[in-house]
Amino acid sequence: MSETTIVGACPHDCPDTCSMLTTVKDGRAVAVRGNPDHPFTRGGLCVKVNNYQERVYSPDRVLHPLKRTGPKGSGRFERITWDEALAEIKQRWTAIVDEYGPTAILPYSYLGTEGILNGLNVGDPFFNKFGATISERTFCDSGSCTAYFMTIGPTPGLDPESFRYSKYIVLWACNTMSTNLHHWPFIAEAQANGAKVVVIDPVRTRTAKKADWHIPIRPGTDAALALAMMNVIVEEDLVDHDYVEKYTIGFDELKQRVADYPPEKVAAITGVPADDIRTLAREFATAQPSVVRIGVAVERHAGGGQTVRALACLPALVGSWRRPGGGILQLPIWAFPIDWGSALRPDLIAPGTRVLNQWRLGPALAGEMDLDPPIQSLFVYNSNPLVVAPEQGKLVRGLAREDLFTVVSEQFLTDTAQYADLVLPATTQLEQEDIMFSWGHLYLSYNNRAIDPLGEAVPNTELFRRLAATFGFDDPFFRRTDREMIETSLDWSNPALEGITLDALRETGFARLNLPAAEDFAPHREGNFLTPSGKCEFKASMAETGNFVLSLFRQGSEEFQSGEPVDPLPHYIPPREAAATDAALAKRYPLNILSPKSHAFMNSSYGNMAQQLHHAGEQGVLISPADARDRNIGDGMPVLVSNDRGSFQAVARIDEDVMPGVVVAPLGYWRKLSAGEATVQAVNSGAYADLGRAPTFSDNLVEVAPVAAAQAAE
Repeated sequence: MSETTIVGACPHDCPDTCSMLTTVKDGRAVAVRGNPDHPFTRGGLCVKVNNYQERVYSPDRVLHPLKRTGPKGSGRFERITWDEALAEIKQRWTAIVDEYGPTAILPYSYLGTEGILNGLNVGDPFFNKFGATISERTFCDSGSCTAYFMTIGPTPGLDPESFRYSKYIVLWACNTMSTNLHHWPFIAEAQANGAKVVVIDPVRTRTAKKADWHIPIRPGTDAALALAMMNVIVEEDLVDHDYVEKYTIGFDELKQRVADYPPEKVAAITGVPADDIRTLAREFATAQPSVVRIGVAVERHAGGGQTVRALACLPALVGSWRRPGGGILQLPIWAFPIDWGSALRPDLIAPGTRVLNQWRLGPALAGEMDLDPPIQSLFVYNSNPLVVAPEQGKLVRGLAREDLFTVVSEQFLTDTAQYADLVLPATTQLEQEDIMFSWGHLYLSYNNRAIDPLGEAVPNTELFRRLAATFGFDDPFFRRTDREMIETSLDWSNPALEGITLDALRETGFARLNLPAAEDFAPHREGNFLTPSGKCEFKASMAETGNFVLSLFRQGSEEFQSGEPVDPLPHYIPPREAAATDAALAKRYPLNILSPKSHAFMNSSYGNMAQQLHHAGEQGVLISPADARDRNIGDGMPVLVSNDRGSFQAVARIDEDVMPGVVVAPLGYWRKLSAGEATVQAVNSGAYADLGRAPTFSDNLVEVAPVAAAQAAE
């Protein structure tokens, strides 16, 4: 019996991008484990992927093309051949194009896999040439990226490993233990050496319980807290005047702006006591180097962009950037010299091609948007919109349309795939080759294929080669092999790749970018920010060009910029759904619902796997004891969570770790496996945040009631 070990990398939309070892016996993967040689992930895998081989060999895998035989949503399919599936797509799309034009077809993808080859951009060149509607992706970090660029530019900021040298660490809307697990050892090392760890979050998360200080805050009020911190820093003259004078612009204007946010005023907004605000500001300013780690959740409310603007100003105000371990950490991905132009091919987009934001898929399919032409076909890969997109009820109605031709490339019959006309079999990470960036560390990773694809499953790269051939695209670009794509995926002339070769990368599975070591990594010690001025812009010059969208995976189009100027100084925008902004709505729906990432799922991935479901438990909603008492809700009681957009059933979990007025329902549970066939996305709004057309997952009001009482009231 032959046994080999194959070096690969976790495929998921997670900052850790773990190096992974797969044990293969006689062509079958029998185990996966973390690679102990990787300096950041250090041999560990999280509960999501530590049994990845069971996902690969699950009896529920889609391994052959399938064609719908029953009503949409019934999950009844028959096996067909790849030739039959491709012929069906060609016939249906040709008819749609003849009647409506190519923009009646909408591709939809996100980060079901994060690889440069097989990730969300793999189909963009095909659909750009085809002329389909452009699918604008702003689900994650688009508002944050826009604000971050406006303030300090596309910089990695600091090496996550340099947190071991930090003296004061603020984890802001970031549940590191669940969503960035392998960063925690570096934080814990600093903590053991005397650093103070502060967590700012409405919920006492796993991470908050490990911190020295948890500061609960009302959802959506983070910008007010950051501005109040700056108020204290300015008023008490804790500013690093030398750094501010040399390496920033707009201090005088910022000083005037933060004068409007004294601690007492902000305490009433945030729920954080004024004395705590002062202590936080003083400690952040004086315990150097201090650092802020922001999570994705920080952008997910009406003022999310301005929140990141305010947070990105803080380190420069107190000179945190002077030392390794100081500054702000958003996405280290900006250090990776990826050739996105080659990946996206925006040059193939015809001028004036329609753009539709993925956040609006429900209304678009349900006929609530004035679209000319209407969407007649949907092609989904690397995503499960019925679980991750908002306004779930509208999505169900739209996907159930008999005139909508839906094709889904998938590993499983997800909620979305259940509504497909055709389902195409997709490979898992063990069955495909890829090269991986990271948005949580500075290591490039290589994923070697460990086993042959099961059944007739194909990687996304092969899927789009077949589609291109089906439609007669004769450009050699569409015939490139995976190896050819890997060789052109990076800008090998960039100094960050000096000393790294593909052969060595395939052998070891990872390589650190050619950047200063963590103990020396302080790229903004003397400014050198990647902004138009080269300085940290408290007053953002880019704001004059309008409310634009900066998303890592955007495509070029004139519709990505509104042209409307935005306030160049950070400020507080109240939540859209709150008592202060909509008293009538808050009276009917007094609870702010949060839908964070699950500890056991990766978005909707693993929401169907036995081990992960066992760990996560039944779909639940965390509620404070006070709010539960007011509603006669007992622990473990079935409840209905509802608002005007919809409702879903969950099990009440009474927990003192949740602030009164806040309830928490993690994202990722599958609709068809949930009571009432609905999940938290049934109540989430499709409204945008202030910058980058970011989502507003955390800016939604609901009411919670026992199921029996809710049914009696109907």
